[in-house]
Amino acid sequence: MPQMNEDVSPFILYPDPRLAAAAATRVVDDDLLAVGAALLRAAEEVSAYGLAAAHIGLVEPVAVVSLADPSTRNYRLLYNPRIVATSGPNVAGKEGSVSMPGIEVDVIRPENARIAFDDETGHSVELELSGFAARVAQHEIDQVKGVFFLTRLSRLKRDAAIKRFTKLGRRMG
Repeated sequence: MPQMNEDVSPFILYPDPRLAAAAATRVVDDDLLAVGAALLRAAEEVSAYGLAAAHIGLVEPVAVVSLADPSTRNYRLLYNPRIVATSGPNVAGKEGSVSMPGIEVDVIRPENARIAFDDETGHSVELELSGFAARVAQHEIDQVKGVFFLTRLSRLKRDAAIKRFTKLGRRMG
């Protein structure tokens, strides 16, 4: 079983190398369910829109996303999540990460996404998502694949976000 800190806070911080590591698909077993339970607790603790296992330091194929509108939370655990297809216009929207607190940037993503994942029993599920839920799912599935949200920015915007984060860290630390 992966080593888990019972206290899921603090989250790992950018540029921790685990944020750039892709999780390998694997069987949904008791160990993976334990990762999911820890991830769900972490999301509920901070009322996150979504989290990937990497945020709690585990390179595992698990994400939790809220499928409700941004004013509430309706969490769904996704094991071995993947994006099957995207459609609609590419739209800009604010994104951030618990691994880079205090930073929000506009990221361009397709408005709609069809995702597939395994549920807690290991059965494959597909969902059609749009708007905010599609954005959250794409963001967290990217993270499971080792793609931190800053990767979706131009180099200039990425460097500016990292500079702001570094300055925030100096003020807080």
